[in-house]
Amino acid sequence: MSDASPNLAMPFIQPSQAQKHVTHNEALTILDAVTQLSVLSSDRTEPPASPQAGDRYIVAPGAGLDWSGHDGNVATFDGVAWRFHEPKSGWRTWDVATGKLLVQDGTGWIEIGHDALDNVARLGIGTNADATNPFTAKIESALWTAPYTAEGGTGNMIQTMNREGTANDLGMVLQTDYVTQAILGHFGSPDFRLSVSHDGTNFKDVFSADESTGVLSQPNLPRFKAKTNFDNYAAVQTWIKIAVNEAEYNQQGAFDPSTNLFTAPMNGTYMLGASLLFKEDSTNVVRMSGRLVINGTDAISGSYGEISGPHAHLSTAIWIQTLADLSAGDTVELQGHFRGNPAYFAADHTTFWGYKVG
Repeated sequence: MSDASPNLAMPFIQPSQAQKHVTHNEALTILDAVTQLSVLSSDRTEPPASPQAGDRYIVAPGAGLDWSGHDGNVATFDGVAWRFHEPKSGWRTWDVATGKLLVQDGTGWIEIGHDALDNVARLGIGTNADATNPFTAKIESALWTAPYTAEGGTGNMIQTMNREGTANDLGMVLQTDYVTQAILGHFGSPDFRLSVSHDGTNFKDVFSADESTGVLSQPNLPRFKAKTNFDNYAAVQTWIKIAVNEAEYNQQGAFDPSTNLFTAPMNGTYMLGASLLFKEDSTNVVRMSGRLVINGTDAISGSYGEISGPHAHLSTAIWIQTLADLSAGDTVELQGHFRGNPAYFAADHTTFWGYKVG
């Protein structure tokens, strides 16, 4: 039979032992020293000059005097002399001087709790963390704030996210009911991107910024440019919708060549423009006009243009450019007009274009 307990090394009372109370009191003394353990400090290397019975300390490395050779031990003053207890892995104590909780990890005492959470494998706030998400928080709001200068800080707040290399992803993933609907950052390329998705699988870039040049691209911005591929005849004194029937580019499919209409895909401000080139129908002089019209009825202010001087054989052109606030579903068409005599709006040089700016 062992003569001491395996964890606290408390002496056992032996069979036929005299003065059993001595052994019993020794065990109680050890229990009193290390149970509900708290120490007055953990950074002393020498005992205090006037200790009180029951005072407890963790002996700091490099100890001297009566503590020499007991680095890391729990030192307890019993009223006469210092007694030492060698801690085992897992022992915990409260350091009264610093207000910190310490734990013995088998090699030394380390801080745990709110002031020291180094190398924590997982942390869950309001929920359980797991191997995939070792840091998890289920909360309604969060605040990161800089320490103010009056508190000894700089007043600055900088959050850094780091990746190993440009081949790795880095950024934020925004989800609804755990289905990804937006990503912001470096995903799939070195460029900085904002992309959105309705199903978490198919993504469209809102914008991307080239990492080396800083040039911003908006590949899905509603925009179009179209032209007429035949000469459009217009009778005298008659406004006609010019058959701009061939799209050169048509992002979001907002322009319909079959109806010659641009349809606003969403509410917003659009830059719209056109060029109209005159082609004669006779030797008689004419005057050419052009305009942009919303929903087939209302001319957009600032979109009207006219060549007032009479012309017959010269290559005369009108350029129109204006802003328009459109609602989703509004249509815009290019209209032309001749005074004096009929004529043509020339093929390939009569164009209609636009894009969303806000």
